[in-house]
Amino acid sequence: MSVRAYRQIIRRKSRQIMVGNVPVGGDAPISVQTMTNTVTSDVEGTIAQIRAAEAAGVDIVRVSCPDEESTAALKAIVKAARVPVVADIHFHYKRAIEAAEAGAACLRINPGNIGSAARVREVVKAAKDHGCSMRIGVNAGSLERELLERYGEPCPEAMVESALNHAKILEDNDFREFKISVKASDVFLAVAAYQGLAEACDYPLHLGVTEAGGLITGTVKSSIGIGSLLWAGIGDTIRVSLSAEPVEEVKVGFEILKGLGLRHRGVSIVSCPSCARQAFQVIKTVEVLEKRLAHISTPITLSIIGCVVNGPGEARETMIGVTGGGNGTHMVYVNGVTDHKIDDGRMIDHVVGLVEQRAAEIEAAKAAAAAAE
Repeated sequence: MSVRAYRQIIRRKSRQIMVGNVPVGGDAPISVQTMTNTVTSDVEGTIAQIRAAEAAGVDIVRVSCPDEESTAALKAIVKAARVPVVADIHFHYKRAIEAAEAGAACLRINPGNIGSAARVREVVKAAKDHGCSMRIGVNAGSLERELLERYGEPCPEAMVESALNHAKILEDNDFREFKISVKASDVFLAVAAYQGLAEACDYPLHLGVTEAGGLITGTVKSSIGIGSLLWAGIGDTIRVSLSAEPVEEVKVGFEILKGLGLRHRGVSIVSCPSCARQAFQVIKTVEVLEKRLAHISTPITLSIIGCVVNGPGEARETMIGVTGGGNGTHMVYVNGVTDHKIDDGRMIDHVVGLVEQRAAEIEAAKAAAAAAE
């Protein structure tokens, strides 16, 4: 079997919506989202968090709007943001209307939770008038009482039914510009719910394992849940929920996508865990390189291997590679071929320079190709 064959992921066919200028669903790239954790009325602090997420490559940012002060601040936040802003709304339909008027690209709202049919119509009208899409966000921890009484506990069937009930409300109001999520903190429950929803509708799906935990725990749980769904072709946009700064969610999101070959951004480092054979301090070297190369957004592969056992083989598969050698001198590979040697003291600066040079060359070639079209 060829490498291409076993890496192939066949995505579920879904309709496409727009979140601002970002397409979600269909054949669009899987987008990465995060959510600010500032008090939204703190405009300066919220914009600062969005700026950090933008620098990490985020595609869409969500902002909570629990009160009038938040929706009043949203206009300035939306204006300052370089990416679409989603307004997170719970229960109060007026906040949704205010957010749409303030320029939100999308409303995260469950139409069945905001009251009468007349209120739903008002929110749908505001969304249509201002070009907003919506996200129906079902959560295992806040299912409707009727469903919990009927099913006995949160389960995939109850979550899918909840999502489809909310979807029907929007469809009955001739509104179909929405995506759906069915999140749970339990990985098995979340995955099963998404699998059921993927079979039941063709709306784009927003993936996430909610309340996943801290940086390490949450990263592992999210990678298992989101990764297994994406591998099965399910999912159109993702948010990694961490008890950590939003920029960390973005980083992990891109690492999940890079690991599955679904999107490529920045430097992908292949490195060994190190052992007694290492000819240089691999762990420290990789730690420093990750920080010093964080500004590179161009997709580049780099291998950092401590000895010659696997080093040459890994270097053949990366654009730039370093394999540990004897006497403090190490082999540098370019495009998989041995190119030159470098000593310990200059290695990190040298690798950073090689990566930056390669990134500049790739970007210049892209610009030239675009100009020639």
